Amino acid sequence: MSDSDGQERTEEATPRRLEQAREKGQVPRSRELASAAVLVAGAVSLMWFGESLATSMAQMMTKLFSLSREDVFDLNRLFAAMGAAVWHVIGPLFIVLAFLFIAATLGAIGLGGVQFSTEAAMPKMSKLSPLNGLKRMVGKQSLVELVKSILKVSLVCGVAFILLRASLTDLFQLTVEVYPQNIFHALDILLRFVLLICCSLLVVVAIDVPYQMWSHSQQLKMTKQEIKDEYKDSEGKPEVKGRIRMLQREMAQRRMMADVPTADVVVTNPEHFSVALRYDPEIDSAPVVVAKGTDFMALKIREIANEHSIDIVQAPPLARAIYHTTEIEQQVPDALFTAVAQVLAYIFQLKQYRKGQGRKPVLSKDANKIPTGYQY
Repeated sequence: MSDSDGQERTEEATPRRLEQAREKGQVPRSRELASAAVLVAGAVSLMWFGESLATSMAQMMTKLFSLSREDVFDLNRLFAAMGAAVWHVIGPLFIVLAFLFIAATLGAIGLGGVQFSTEAAMPKMSKLSPLNGLKRMVGKQSLVELVKSILKVSLVCGVAFILLRASLTDLFQLTVEVYPQNIFHALDILLRFVLLICCSLLVVVAIDVPYQMWSHSQQLKMTKQEIKDEYKDSEGKPEVKGRIRMLQREMAQRRMMADVPTADVVVTNPEHFSVALRYDPEIDSAPVVVAKGTDFMALKIREIANEHSIDIVQAPPLARAIYHTTEIEQQVPDALFTAVAQVLAYIFQLKQYRKGQGRKPVLSKDANKIPTGYQY
């Protein structure tokens, strides 16, 4: 239950919640995976490098137990002899320890990955509270750990019993073998026992890893109110977003109005719609909408057009079709090319007429012939 509003945590954690949890060091971890990795790696390393390590230790002990009187009473010779003896063990021991270190690292990061969190390393007073400690002792997690411990002990005992029964013949054979073959044989049996018993813990790992992932997911679940609050925090409050959208619209409108003087013609409804078109054959493959608007915005477009001596053509069907189908800085649709071409031809002829060339033009009726599907 949520402490704030009593709602049940039924919703899966959002990506932001998961990221915040990782920053705090809250990632799924399995101690059983790390322990099993070290134990199995230790058993394997002893099987691979145990003989070399035992030989080196035997050489070291031989050197240490065969010191002369002069070596014992001369510190320099004593330390030199000890260093030479220890040097025999360093190589094999380093290999075994490196093997264990790699296994421990991989086991620790196998679930949850690599994560460094300073917040997780900070001391918390709640961990020092006896009451919180008592709750952890009798809580759900403690019960789970108890069940896992019982399962591990039962599993190890069961596997050990099965191995002993299966190896009775080999164990009895040790009594009739001679030294040192019986020692080597016993070591082989022992290492095999250790490896198989350690591998049996993988059963616990196979249960613990999915449980830890599920438990982590349950701990991070959220209430519906928490998701709403997070959405508000990430996206912003509605009134703030509304204000931002209004400012963005105003900036876009100012840019649009600044482009009106570049238009060749303004097509109107005549009052409710205005669309400013530009067509420059050198840079435009088709007429482009540089501004459009309705009502007050349409009036402002016409006012700017009049201030810059841009011709205004009344073609209501065409104005509505372009307004509803074409965005700013987009070319008009192919289906409207014929109607737009009639308007542009009319503007060209009108400019020629004003120069005293030709007759006064009349806008073709084709300028208002809009294909089906483009009529608004």
